Formats: sequence, C-alpha cells, structure tokens
Amino acid sequence: MDVLLTALADPARWRLVSLLAERPRPVGVLAQLAGARQPQTTKHLQTLERAGVVTSQRTGQRRIYALRPAALRELAATLSRLADTADQAGGPRETYDRYGRSLHTERARAGESGWADGRSFTFLRSLTAHPELVWRHLTDTALLARWWTPDDLRVCELVFEARPGGRIILEYRDIEDTDGSDQIAGRGTGTVDDVRPGERLAYRLSPLLPDGGLAFTAHVDLNLRSTDTGTDLDVHYRITDSTVDSADFIAGIEIGFGQSLDKLAAILAADPHNTDTRSTT
Repeated sequence: MDVLLTALADPARWRLVSLLAERPRPVGVLAQLAGARQPQTTKHLQTLERAGVVTSQRTGQRRIYALRPAALRELAATLSRLADTADQAGGPRETYDRYGRSLHTERARAGESGWADGRSFTFLRSLTAHPELVWRHLTDTALLARWWTPDDLRVCELVFEARPGGRIILEYRDIEDTDGSDQIAGRGTGTVDDVRPGERLAYRLSPLLPDGGLAFTAHVDLNLRSTDTGTDLDVHYRITDSTVDSADFIAGIEIGFGQSLDKLAAILAADPHNTDTRSTT
C-alpha cells in the first residue's frame, strides 16, 4: 500500500492515471496529452507499473499502457474502511466534533471573569453495585484512577484523601502517552468537603491553567442511593471562580465527566465481586 500511495502522490503520475482511466494509450500520446516529455512520461509509467497501477504491452513499435482497476479499487476500499472507522456513531471523531462545537460556544461567551459562575451540570448513573462498592471506587485511589478521566486520557498522578479537608491532586496524560514524552494533558487540585461513607461525597476541584493559575472551581456533590439493582449515583457539578481562560475546560465538562461516569458504570458491571459484596451486607 505504501508503494501504491507513493506512486499516486505525484501530480504528473496522477494525471497519467486519469488519462488511462479513459482508455489504454501509447506512451507518445500520453506524453502529448500530459504536456510532458516522452522520457519523463516513460519513467512515470514505469513507476506506476511497479506499483501495480498500470500494465503495458508492446504492439509493433509502440508500447501501450492500460490502467489496472483492481489496485485502485483496493485503495478505495481501504480508504472507505478508514473513513467508516473515523465516522462510526458514538466514536472518538463524533466526540471530537461535539467538543469542537462546545468549544466555539464557550469561547464566545467568555468575555470576563465570572462569566460561567453558577453554571451547573447534573449526571445520573444507575450502577449495578452495592453502595459500599461504589463508595470504594469513589474514594480508593487505586480504583478511582481506573475511571476518573475521559476515554482518551489516563491518570498519571492521583492524591485523594477521603476526609473533610483532605487534599486532591489529579494529573492526567493522553492514554497512548505511555512513556510520558508528550505534554501533560491536564492537572487539577482541590479539597474534600464532606464525607458520608456510602451516602455522600462532596469536594472542590480546580483545573490548572498552563501558568499554574486556577481555571475555575468545580463544586462536585455525589449522592448514593441504594436500589433493588444496585446504586443510583446522582452527581451535581457547579462552577464558581471562572476565569476568561477557563472556556476550553468548561467546554469539555459534560462530555468528559459523562465519559468518566460511563467508565465507572462499565467497570462495576464487569466486577465479579458485585454479587459477593451484596450478599455480605
């Protein structure tokens, strides 16, 4: 495939492919139609032939070239598969586009400090786990690190002291940045406000701007309610202290935090200890 793409990347060779798509033609005629010298045209055709795009045969004193459609169809099928992968419903590209629209909207709103103060978001997830197990995933750093980022990020540093006044430090990188060579994707610091095991967890968390300043303060209130099938997790997310530069962060709250909660739900649904935890309570 690399050889094929390299052969087609040259505008002069692409012109020859277009001419041969109409009908087989001799080298001299192709050179005339392409406005090029015949030796140069011959070299381009030889490159295309090595790549499997064209074939040739000698007739008398002339060499006739013809297009091989199979190579182009194979390339078209590969490109179509790539486009379908990128365009799949609910996939990363759709999320990227959705964030882009939100980014444009929030940047237009961010005219002065405090522009987003009072904004709030609500999330509700019905989780297939007892509140005690859900609580562990909300407060145990080893479990929290498994889900507390959007889909394309990973936690690389986490401090979460599950007590009133406890520290919160969250740092994350791209999920594929395994050696830490890329820039940090984000960092936040905060404080735990209220801890009621199995019932309520409240904290403040502030994303940091590149200069180390606070982008805004998120007041996050998580309430757990036991149900017949597990736990309802009700999350209220409220913004204060918003700066002009916080727009990029705020644009991703609904998408990013929602993805994090979806990861939590999936982890708990796949946890074999769910049943055991419920049976011992």
